[in-house]
Formats: sequence, structure tokens, C-alpha cells
Amino acid sequence: MTIQHPRLKALIFVLLCAAPLVGAVLVWQRGETLIPLAAYGVVSLVAFFLYWSDKRKARTDSWRTPENILHAVELAGGWPGALIAQQVFRHKTRKVSYQVLFWVIVLLHQVFWLDQLFLGGTLLSVL
Repeated sequence: MTIQHPRLKALIFVLLCAAPLVGAVLVWQRGETLIPLAAYGVVSLVAFFLYWSDKRKARTDSWRTPENILHAVELAGGWPGALIAQQVFRHKTRKVSYQVLFWVIVLLHQVFWLDQLFLGGTLLSVL
């Protein structure tokens, strides 16, 4: 399977991962916890595997992974792995309702980390 426009998509992926990666590394360097950094990696692998499995099951008309499970894994930090899997397997890329919620999850992660990095967590503490 080939990914269309791989350089552009790689650039977008790197930009999307910048704030969460920098934020998680800074949290770890302050001695607080390694959990956010580890979670993005581990949960992204889980998300990638779930997308692979769901795509395989879709081809064989087997029992599918519920979308709410996929979204829960994305929300838990697996959105980078899910984004890669969507491109590699061409899975869940055309269903608009799925994509809207997926990108809302990505946006939530961005807002959280940008708030942590530049506003000291003050934006979200008001909510």
C-alpha cells in the first residue's frame, strides 16, 4: 500500500506531534512522571494494532472493533498511531462522522499541551 503525498503527511504528523512530545518530555525532565511520554508510545502501538485488526476484519466480514473503542484509545494518547494506521491501511479515512471526532480528539491533545507549554495550564484550569 502506498501513502499519497507522504512528505506532506509526514510534515503534518511531525507538527501535530511537536507539542505533545515536547510537553511530555518537559514533564519527565522536571521529574514529575514518565507516564505521558510512555503512554503516547504504548497507546499509539495499541491503536495501530486495533486499526490493522479492524481493517482485516472488515475485509472478511468478521466482528469489528467498535468505533467508541477506537476513539477511546485515541483519546488515551493513541491518536498518533491511529493517524499513521489510517494512512497505511486506508482505514476510517472516508467516514466523515468518524473523522470529525478523531480530529476533535487530536485538537483536544493540542490544546492541552499548548496550554501546558505556553500558559502554564491556566487556560484549562478556568474551565
